[in-house]
Amino acid sequence: MSKRKIAKKAAAAFGLVLCVAGLTGCGETAADGKIEVELVSYKPEAVSAMEKIEARFNETHDDIHLTIESPNEAMTILKTRFIRENYPDIVGIGGDINYSNFLDAELFMDISDLDVTAQVKPAYAEMEKELEFIPQDGIYALPYVANAAGVLYNKDMFEEHGWEVPETWSEFTALCEQIESEGIQPLYLGYKDTWTCLAPWNALAVGLTPSDTCAQVNQGNTTFTDNYREVAEKTEALLEYAEPNPYAYGYNDACTAFARGESAMYTIGNYAIPQIKSVNPDINIDSFTFPANESEADNVLNSGVDLHFSVMKETKNKEAVYEVLRFLYEDETINIYLEDQGGIACKEGDFELPAELEGMRAYIEAGRMTDYQDHHYPSEMSVDAMIQTFLLDESDNAVDTFLARFDSDWERYNRDLIWKVQQYQKEH
Repeated sequence: MSKRKIAKKAAAAFGLVLCVAGLTGCGETAADGKIEVELVSYKPEAVSAMEKIEARFNETHDDIHLTIESPNEAMTILKTRFIRENYPDIVGIGGDINYSNFLDAELFMDISDLDVTAQVKPAYAEMEKELEFIPQDGIYALPYVANAAGVLYNKDMFEEHGWEVPETWSEFTALCEQIESEGIQPLYLGYKDTWTCLAPWNALAVGLTPSDTCAQVNQGNTTFTDNYREVAEKTEALLEYAEPNPYAYGYNDACTAFARGESAMYTIGNYAIPQIKSVNPDINIDSFTFPANESEADNVLNSGVDLHFSVMKETKNKEAVYEVLRFLYEDETINIYLEDQGGIACKEGDFELPAELEGMRAYIEAGRMTDYQDHHYPSEMSVDAMIQTFLLDESDNAVDTFLARFDSDWERYNRDLIWKVQQYQKEH
């Protein structure tokens, strides 16, 4: 496919307002003869780690110069650059719908011949494949670091009261009732920020629905009404154990409340830990996989790729880019990132797990992990707001109304994709 066609396809997929990016294009050669490789990362919060990684690479390579940019609004900048055909060599983005759209626009290079792809944990490699709208031959992303979501809990509070970590849904609700009976708030939710509604939703969904639910809906094999009823009911049930009027409090409020011991548990991911510890550095946090089922064997950890690297198809220096990726996948380099940002290494190996995720270790080591369902949701659908609206609905048919809307809105916002997927099914 030509650059022009790729650009047009990207523009059609993203519908963007142009802005000035001001970064170098791919494949340029510096005046000193070094090959310039540009990596644009969507994580400005990790700029310190990326600066260290950049410096270490450039200190150890005489023929390649690496530039890592971590701008604010990186996704908007990247989409703009793609339309303008001003491509970096490598992009560092999340394993979510943006990646799916970019891949569908045929922007990424197949990196199957990159040796380090064999070192990716199978669970994360599978998650990347499930993000493909249409099955692709090859590998188009190198998973780097993942996060996990379930239930964070105050370990000191649990030990003081003799509370046991639950392994089933019944044990979880019984624990909430026990905590409540002792005059302590079981959960903090902080649903004023709509995106926080997705945290328990995702953590419950992975244990209650197939990982390829969205793909199966696109293929016409099932509906969300058939798959999401129990997820919706159990998400709604959490309100009984939450702070009064959780829609009055946002993410920062919830982090602060949990940090101050105002609740025993917080249904959120490990990404909230730095915020919590900024309020109370001494809080002793552990975590557990959301026990969505009545059998522990059926529970699944909600974990997804927070950062992966993809190579632009238009890069002019494949071998130099591969050298950068091999460097990024060295244990020492990964540890620079983990020490700064935390998380779970997507590479097989002996990497330290944050103490706050110790309760999830068994699931991580066994590969009992499934991606966030919302990584497959189109942003235009605003599923987070839909969930909040559903939870505010106190009518008897709230669940039915929500599920019907989920199905109808999915068809509305994915009409072209559904047609494309089903055409592929007919042809294959």
